[in-house]
Amino acid sequence: MNKEFFLNDRFATDNGCELLEVAAGYARARLLITPRHHNAGGVCQGGAIFTLADLAFAAAVNSHDILTFSINSTIQFIRSRAEGYLYAEAREVVDHRRIPSCQVNVTDEEGNLIALFIGQGYRKG
Repeated sequence: MNKEFFLNDRFATDNGCELLEVAAGYARARLLITPRHHNAGGVCQGGAIFTLADLAFAAAVNSHDILTFSINSTIQFIRSRAEGYLYAEAREVVDHRRIPSCQVNVTDEEGNLIALFIGQGYRKG
């Protein structure tokens, strides 16, 4: 599925996530942190980071043109950011016909690791 398919991901797009690139088993997305993304502590809220990572995950596992839904995902927050761009780079680590696995690294503009997302999908096929 191409980038245009993911414009239908209203939650991610309405919250500022932008899909930059999709290739077989790979995707890259970004989010510009604005004050609306801040939590009470003044840094980017974990849900915003998760949404960015989840969009990249979805694009990577759906890149084979087989509708794939998330069945499990975890995220580890490494450090916080209050401004600038965040980038989510998703790579399929297992391209199974039914249950693919994907790792998403969320980094800041300097390449510092902000969060690590691991997800599994289920291919409807």
